[in-house]
Amino acid sequence: MVEGKLAVERLLQSDYAVRSMLVDDHQATLAGALVTAVRARGAPVFVGRRDVVADTVGFALHRGVVAVAERPAETTAEQVLIDSRQPAMAGVPPMIVVLEGLNDHENIGALFRNAAAFGAAGVLLDPTCADPLYRRSVRVSLGYVLHVPFARLAPWPAGLDRVRNAGFLVAALTPHPPSDSGTRHHTLAELRDSLVQSDPRPTDDLTGVALLLGAEGSGLSDAALAASDMTVTIPMADGVDSLNVATAAAVAFHALSGL
Repeated sequence: MVEGKLAVERLLQSDYAVRSMLVDDHQATLAGALVTAVRARGAPVFVGRRDVVADTVGFALHRGVVAVAERPAETTAEQVLIDSRQPAMAGVPPMIVVLEGLNDHENIGALFRNAAAFGAAGVLLDPTCADPLYRRSVRVSLGYVLHVPFARLAPWPAGLDRVRNAGFLVAALTPHPPSDSGTRHHTLAELRDSLVQSDPRPTDDLTGVALLLGAEGSGLSDAALAASDMTVTIPMADGVDSLNVATAAAVAFHALSGL
């Protein structure tokens, strides 16, 4: 389910098959271009009073436009990794995102929007993460979740070995790296510089970076940190403990994107 004109526009730009669209009578004219585009796909468009539309979808639809699309067959983690090996920009290593324990739909939506903005090639989610195609996630992402490839990565955290074997350095983003961990630790700036110089890679086969992020509060598990190649922090002002996970991701994506 895709809410809002901007998100539906991105739905129409994606490979997802549109089944139908529902608009309230206040939006029928304003969303005329969308109505035409959906009908051109051979999908029906329904128009109703605002209260009827709200009763139909089961919530107050402030944006007045909602579309339903076919959920595609699930992509495998291997396919996402293969497709992500090509950098978005010349001279900049490819970047993917790996998520552990994120179950807040708004954070997932915001994170996908940030991933699209800064050229992340794909997102892998551990088995406990929430569904990126849940209605609220799609809405918060402004539809960009429909354009960033994603897949589940299991078993966890052993699946991180598959990420590494596919050519990605696993860098765990954490505000407080464990003091007793044998994993190397870098600042975000050091990671950015070393990626360009190929210095921190355990082998010459590693050509990109997989940025590992955990849920707010609990953060990354000890097992996930131990399975990473390094930990990375974003320097912050004294007295500030951490950033929202989607905000921290945006800072890291920008630093590593070369934009």
